[in-house]
Amino acid sequence: MTDTGLPTRTLGRTGLQVTRLGYGAMSLDNGRLTPVTPEQAEATLLAVLDAGINYIDTSPDYGESEECIGRYISHRRNEFFLASKCGCPVQVPEGSTGHVYTRENIVAGVEQSLRRMRTDYLDVVQFHGNPSRATLEETGAIETLRDLQRDGKVRYIGMSGVLPDLADHIAMGVFDEFQIPYSALQREHETAIAEARRAGAGTVIRGGAVRGAPAPDKAWSVRRLPEVAEERPRTFWERARLDDLLDGAPAIEFTLRFTFSHPDLDTTIVGTANPAHLRANLDALAKGPLPADVYAEALRRLDAAASE
Repeated sequence: MTDTGLPTRTLGRTGLQVTRLGYGAMSLDNGRLTPVTPEQAEATLLAVLDAGINYIDTSPDYGESEECIGRYISHRRNEFFLASKCGCPVQVPEGSTGHVYTRENIVAGVEQSLRRMRTDYLDVVQFHGNPSRATLEETGAIETLRDLQRDGKVRYIGMSGVLPDLADHIAMGVFDEFQIPYSALQREHETAIAEARRAGAGTVIRGGAVRGAPAPDKAWSVRRLPEVAEERPRTFWERARLDDLLDGAPAIEFTLRFTFSHPDLDTTIVGTANPAHLRANLDALAKGPLPADVYAEALRRLDAAASE
C-alpha cells in the first residue's frame, strides 16, 4: 500500500493505515438512490483511487456494487483496503427472510464476494444487520469467520452495528473494527465510538455526511437511512440554529468536518457517484476538523436542542 497523500489513521488493532475519508460503494447500487450507468461507476471508482482514498466499503446487499469493484478496479487491488459484509442472504433455506448467520450462508457470501470483486482476500468482513451476541453464539458465526481468516480469505473481523447490541459487541472483545452511524444530528453513538476505540478496535463511521445537513440542492437526503425519520434531520438542524457557524461553507461540508472532529474516528465512508460531490468531500477533508471553538459551540447548541 503506497502513501496516498491524504491524512490517514491506524484502524485500531488491524494496523491498516486508512485514509480519514473512505468510499461507500452503496452508491453504485444502480437504482437504490439514483440510476448509475456502468460508465459512471467506472469513472467514480477510478476517481476515488486517483484521489488517494484507500478504504472502500461495500456489501453483497448493494446490488451490482461488488461486481463494479471487481470489473473496474481489481487490477489496482494493491491500492486500497476492501471491506464487505456477511450475513446477507446468499445460501439460505427457502422461506428465510432478512440476514442469516449460519456457517453455510457466511461462507457462501464471502466466496461470492471474492468472486465478484476478483480478489483472493477481503481486508475486513463485517456482520451486516446488527446480529445480537446470542445470535452470533448460537450460530457459531465468529468461529466461521475465524476459519476463513485461517484460510487467508478474510484478514479482519468487523461489526456493522448499532445500540443497544453494540455495547455487547464491544464487550465481546472479538471485533477488530466497528462500523457505526454518526453525524452532528445523530449523536446517539458518540460515546460508543469512544468505547470501541478504547477497546482497541478500529472505528468506521457511516452517514457522517448525509445524516443531518441538507444536500447541495437543499433537499434532505435521508433516503438511504431507513432508521432516520424523514423530518428529523430538518427539524433538529433548525432547532440547533447552526447556520451562523457555517461561515459561508455548505451545510454538507460543515457536517462532514464535524464528523472528522470526533477524536476517536478512524475513517468515515461517504458514497457518491457524482464527481463534484467527491471533490467537495475531498475539499472538506483537506480543511480537516472544525476549529476547536466552533466545534465546542456546535456541541453546545446541539446539546441544547436535544434537551428542548
